[in-house]
Formats: sequence, C-alpha cells, structure tokens
Amino acid sequence: MASRLYFRKSQLPIGESFCTKTDWAVDMLRQADAESAVPILAVFDGAYAMETVIGPCLNPPPNGRRIEFVTRLRKDARLYQPLEKTTKNPQGGRPRKWGRRLPTPPQHAQWKAKWQTGRAYVYGKLRTFRYKRLRCCWSVSGSQQIVWAYVFDVPGYDKLWSTVTSAGDLSAAQVLAANTGRFRQEDGFRDHKGRLGMEECRAWTKEPILRTFQVQMLALTLLRLVQFRLDEARGTRWRPAPPWNPEKKHASILDLRRLFWKHRERFSQLLAALDDLRKPPQTKYSRGPQTARAA
Repeated sequence: MASRLYFRKSQLPIGESFCTKTDWAVDMLRQADAESAVPILAVFDGAYAMETVIGPCLNPPPNGRRIEFVTRLRKDARLYQPLEKTTKNPQGGRPRKWGRRLPTPPQHAQWKAKWQTGRAYVYGKLRTFRYKRLRCCWSVSGSQQIVWAYVFDVPGYDKLWSTVTSAGDLSAAQVLAANTGRFRQEDGFRDHKGRLGMEECRAWTKEPILRTFQVQMLALTLLRLVQFRLDEARGTRWRPAPPWNPEKKHASILDLRRLFWKHRERFSQLLAALDDLRKPPQTKYSRGPQTARAA
C-alpha cells in the first residue's frame, strides 16, 4: 500500500521540494507498474483525469509499459468521432486533427449505441445493470488515442454513472466493477481517521505525521493478518454477520476492533506487566529502612 505526503506550496516544510498531486499520482502508478509482473490497470477519481496523468499513462517513457485507465467522465466532457486517415490536401493547409463532435454523456440519448444489459459485483452485491458504450476520442487523452465512453444505469441509484476507459478489451461488467471498487479507498480513509486515530493526530510538523501514519499502516497490516489467521482457523464463526447485512462475507476493521475490545482487560494486564519489567529493580520497591532495602 503506497502513499505520498502532499503539502501545499505555501505550507511546504524547509528543505522539501514541491510536487503536485498529479505528479505524485503518476509516480505511484509507475512504482506499482515496476513492481508488477503483469500490466496494471489504473483506477482513479475524475479529479485526476487530467492530461498530466492521462498523458504519461498512455505514452510511457522508454523501457516503460503503457498503463490503461478507468476513471469518471465529466458531464461536459468533449468527445469526438475518431478521424479516419485521409490523403494530404494538395492545396496545402493544416490537416484536420479532430473528428466530428459527439454528444456529451448527459446527451447519451443521441448516441447511436443501444442499451445493453450486464451483471457485475457492485457494492457487495451482484447487480443487473444497463449500459451504453461509445467508441470515441477524448480531449484529455488526445486525438490519436481511442477510448470507450460508458453510461451505466445501476438499480438503486438515481443518477447515471459516466465512465471512460482506454482498455478496450475489458467488458462493461469489468469496467463497472473496477470503477466501483475505487470507492474502497473511501473505506480506507474512514478506517484510518475514525477507527485507527488519524484525525486525533495534532501535528504541526512533518515528523509526527509520518510517524503516526506509519504506525497506523503497521497496525492495519497486523489486524488484517489476524483476520486471515482467524478465517483460516475458524471460518466466519468468530464474526457473526450483523442482522442488517446477513450476506456479509468479509470482515471489517470494526469487527477486529470489537474482537480485541472483548479482551481489553488481558491486554491491560499484559501492558502493565511489560511496563513493570522495564523499570529498574530498585524502583519496584518502596524506599524504607536499610534492612528492608537489603531484603
């Protein structure tokens, strides 16, 4: 699990060099791609759907691999019909760069594509959805890159989901599952802030922030390892499903917190014993007469 600590330029600590969020995002993707034996799929929010992120993903450096992406598509996204190759104009002039302008995602009724159906695992449930798919060029990715724009109609949600991807070999169900899987990041933010104590960190310098976050990452890793051991040894008996979600399959950080909270007295005794072992022998006994100290 990789992360980067971002500072605003006006709040940058002394001795640190400024780096934008999009540069950090590309750096993290390149790190993940270098450590992966197979090509990776980048899934990120629409705030990072910018040329400074999309361009480096689709145009890798020498000895680098292309990184396909799935991201949210803005409602005012500029989509164009792919331009077919034409002969050079004998009369001169600048060649055409973009094809015909296509309707935006909210105007999907004007797309020539028809509604299709599919099934995907979305938010802990297998759902049947409708979608439209459009092969086009996107102003962010450039006129030479072909992308696929999607409009998803998912039951239980009032608004349509607009998504764009450069991975043409993915099915609609895979694109939808990858896009919704991104929201697990929000679960991670919730666990770090509300259940592991990140929001309680009152730090005005860089070191306490790094120290707190590293301790939290270590605690999160250990909790997950405990979960895997318990699942292997006892199945799901150690964490009964709540009545409001009887089909719950995976344990949460809250389940692990509840488990450890039941044994808080034994943990307190263990910590007290460890603290007592660290004390020098002469401090374990009250100061008294010389014979008592000798004893």
